[in-house]
Amino acid sequence: MRHEDTLVLDSEGLSKLLGDHEPVLAMVAEARRRGKEVVISALTIIGAVHSRTDQARLRWILSGLRIVPVADEEARTASAMLIGAGLHGHKYAVDAAVAELALRQQRPVVLLTSDIDDLAKLCGDRVRLVSV
Repeated sequence: MRHEDTLVLDSEGLSKLLGDHEPVLAMVAEARRRGKEVVISALTIIGAVHSRTDQARLRWILSGLRIVPVADEEARTASAMLIGAGLHGHKYAVDAAVAELALRQQRPVVLLTSDIDDLAKLCGDRVRLVSV
């Protein structure tokens, strides 16, 4: 990973961090080693957690991340981003919240995602997308 100021995880990024996926663990460790922020949207947790999630591990992982809430202003901005990208519906709602979060972080920003196509439509070239 190059020198980035912020590393953002989407739901798949968080899921892989919870599952000890080596490439994601390495990227998060490198970001922390360089003093960079590792950030998630509060909505990301919803997409990453399931009935088999180890709750103690989840709490431990989350304690090391900056979790950003989604308030009215952020929701309105994310909605406008969806319209601008020609997307709509619940399928894209969390992606839009993650994109909105990524776009307002200290640049440069890397976003770990499993959804390169949709997030590219939302973020354009302002965020470096890395497939996980």
